[in-house]
Amino acid sequence: MFIDIRTSLFAMYLFLTGDSSALSNWPYADNPSIAILIVLFSLLIVIYLMNLLIGLLSNAIEEDNNRVSYLMQKAEILAEIELFYLLPHQRRWQTWFPEVIHYYADVDKTRIEIKRLIKDGEWDTKEFTEMREKLLKELQIKHNPIDDEVILEKLEKLTSNDDNLEKEIRGISINLQKLLKSELYHDQV
Repeated sequence: MFIDIRTSLFAMYLFLTGDSSALSNWPYADNPSIAILIVLFSLLIVIYLMNLLIGLLSNAIEEDNNRVSYLMQKAEILAEIELFYLLPHQRRWQTWFPEVIHYYADVDKTRIEIKRLIKDGEWDTKEFTEMREKLLKELQIKHNPIDDEVILEKLEKLTSNDDNLEKEIRGISINLQKLLKSELYHDQV
């Protein structure tokens, strides 16, 4: 089997599957090097394949082992339970489905996040205005949406753009007047 490259590759494939009949022409007692090579090959291939399997599994686990995917899967399972496994009277139980949910939030982290949102201009939306005002009051953050720096910066950019537009409009009107004068001049001649 080891005379041709194609048959030797096939012999190696058979050897990987556990069939050692390709080496049956040589007695192992007379050729101890073949026995040593068979043992080394089988051990090294098993170790290599196990390491490969462990690496692939660790990559797959690493992708799925984050908090967001855990929470998403938990939400999907809870939604499925609520939809398909609860009876209608169980869905109305206030102890299982309260109208208000209270949760813990660290004050310092919340204050930092709100200041970041204000700085990025993402805080002033039309949603939950009363809750936002109460939260600012509780966290002792002074924020006046009228004096907001982000809005002032946007207005400055707009006014600078307006000045440029006015200059362009003046230039266009001057060119238009020159064009009209030249057409009137040509019409008179």
